[in-house]
Amino acid sequence: MQLRYSYRVYPTPGQQEALARAFGCARVVFNDGLRARQAARESGMPYISDGELSKRVITEAKKTPERAWLGEVSSVVLQQALADLNTAYRNFFASVTGKRKGRKVAPPRFRSRKDNRQAIRFTSNARFKMLDNGRLRLPKIGDLSVRWSRALPADPTSVTIIKDAAGRCFASFVVATANEPLPAVDAEVGIDLGLTHFAVLSDGRKIAAPKFLRRTARKLKRLQQDLSRKTTGSNNRKKAVVKVARVHARVADTRRDWQHKLSTTIIRDNQAVYVEDLRVTGLGRTRLAKSVHDAGWASFTAMLEYKAARYGRTFAKINRFAPTSQTCSACGRIDGPKPLNVRSWTCPCGAVHDRDINAAINVLAAGRAERLNACGAQVRPAPVPAQRREAGIRSGAARCSARSAEGIPVLQGRENVKTTWNSGARRGTSWPGSPPAHRAG
Repeated sequence: MQLRYSYRVYPTPGQQEALARAFGCARVVFNDGLRARQAARESGMPYISDGELSKRVITEAKKTPERAWLGEVSSVVLQQALADLNTAYRNFFASVTGKRKGRKVAPPRFRSRKDNRQAIRFTSNARFKMLDNGRLRLPKIGDLSVRWSRALPADPTSVTIIKDAAGRCFASFVVATANEPLPAVDAEVGIDLGLTHFAVLSDGRKIAAPKFLRRTARKLKRLQQDLSRKTTGSNNRKKAVVKVARVHARVADTRRDWQHKLSTTIIRDNQAVYVEDLRVTGLGRTRLAKSVHDAGWASFTAMLEYKAARYGRTFAKINRFAPTSQTCSACGRIDGPKPLNVRSWTCPCGAVHDRDINAAINVLAAGRAERLNACGAQVRPAPVPAQRREAGIRSGAARCSARSAEGIPVLQGRENVKTTWNSGARRGTSWPGSPPAHRAG
């Protein structure tokens, strides 16, 4: 299993300039590669292979006066930026042809120097090194001061230097580790996620929703009002943007820390954990959107999933359309839908149910039924990839990023470039994954 360990780094002013230079060079290589492939498609030329693209936008570009400064940074940084572009194209083609399930993926887009979040990646080929004095040595950047909160369990295979919107820098290591099974226990639990209570367990426990964003709403309102009064493009506006970003970063860090502690406790105390397969993106478009995003259900279930795989527990999601809130956990009668203000109800069989506890009990029963097949063999858990994929795409915009394992965030940005891929398909082109002409549009 691959895990990600992130540590805060404190670069000196000179190292900050070197990092900014590396961020810029990686962005330029990514944009040059994307521009070359777009130009080839518009002119009816075959799809440019990965090797040919690397030779064109890196090796040959360094010999030109316009791109000679690419040699000032590590070549691994440039190769990894191009690898992110290649991954973005593969994911896009897989989505177009139907090989990639889920939401549709947009084609790659250009990165912008105005993005507040930047990242570069070094693999083992870059020969980065952790020194005995606790510093991290990176090629053509120097020895970075790292705040080691804990030791790495093994030698890392890659490290990503990330600069977030709040101006903080992190070193994110990808480490391959073996699973660490915990002693078996008899308890199993079903979890019903909600807003009034963040989680209700099938054993009757209710965990209150912390509402981290709501608690910071007054401070955020004041800072965002100050930001709105600043002149666009001024230095004061840039400072105000950072102040808002710092508050959001503190909210995200606090929520993540709380979810890690809660998910670890649940995994340690239970042999099997079952949750509903909620569609958070759909709930995020309702009038409860702010509360849904503040709760962070998706990140919490992702933590449960990878920790279950790491510690030898069972994790499963039940069908999101299962009527867990409508079914009596005592007799199995489906009593029909109920409005959200109904928090308890009485079944004709005489059982009085708390809405959330009854749903959690039904989640547990459905999870157990799904986990065992007719022969009693365990079906789940399935292999779980590392959190936050190192290179990925968010629907609607190509995001060669990572949301540790866990993914590796990479550079993001935008330019006023619009490309329509599903229309005007040319016959006879050799672009992999291109839709047939009769399916275009």
